[in-house]
Amino acid sequence: MKNILILFIGFLLLCKTTSAQFNENPVINLENEDKPLLNWGYFLGLNQYDFKFGYKEDLPDILVEKTFGFNVGLIGELRLNNFLDLRFEPGLHYNQRNLGFPGFDNERDAIREVKSTYINFPLLLKVSTKRLGNWKPFLIGGASTSLNLGSNEQSLDDNSSATFRMKKRTYYYEMGFGIDFYLEYFKFTPSIRGVFAINDELVRDNDPNSPWTGNIEAMMTRGLFINFTFE
Repeated sequence: MKNILILFIGFLLLCKTTSAQFNENPVINLENEDKPLLNWGYFLGLNQYDFKFGYKEDLPDILVEKTFGFNVGLIGELRLNNFLDLRFEPGLHYNQRNLGFPGFDNERDAIREVKSTYINFPLLLKVSTKRLGNWKPFLIGGASTSLNLGSNEQSLDDNSSATFRMKKRTYYYEMGFGIDFYLEYFKFTPSIRGVFAINDELVRDNDPNSPWTGNIEAMMTRGLFINFTFE
């Protein structure tokens, strides 16, 4: 609920700011842009992935160093009515997270680089306001699944051999907001979206008492996407 509230407050502030900047009567661009039943486009963007850990015992936390990665993908949109669109946004997401495990004296054992290349398949419902001149705010949310090409799930090695393993398939819910800007030749859309895994992604070490994975009850991805869409 906290994440939902933060996203919604951000959406309201963005609408208020944009309304103040676009309060004149502009020349209307792309008047028929939203009329076709099907619409296509692509997106580019940035991501920042994190992990949320659940622990069996109250021991020092695993530290997560987050970095920025990139997103690229395609968009297919089905128009339901004037305010609702169903969107499919398959994309490639690359990111790296560095994990710091407590209780080790040397860096080789304490640090694990988690490089992930996700092929993401989200199905989303876009809820828009009425078009206001050349811009239109919206909320977006839905469910997705992804394939992690760098998961190491099938590897026989584990953290004792410096190999961190994750499950290849992950399931998420997503929610965010953005604004469609109708330019002279195309529609440009910046958006912000939160992504939250709903399944445990960790493949545990062969030793049930492993100092790396033995105390982890659950490990789930959460992330932030900043996308720029061109339609």
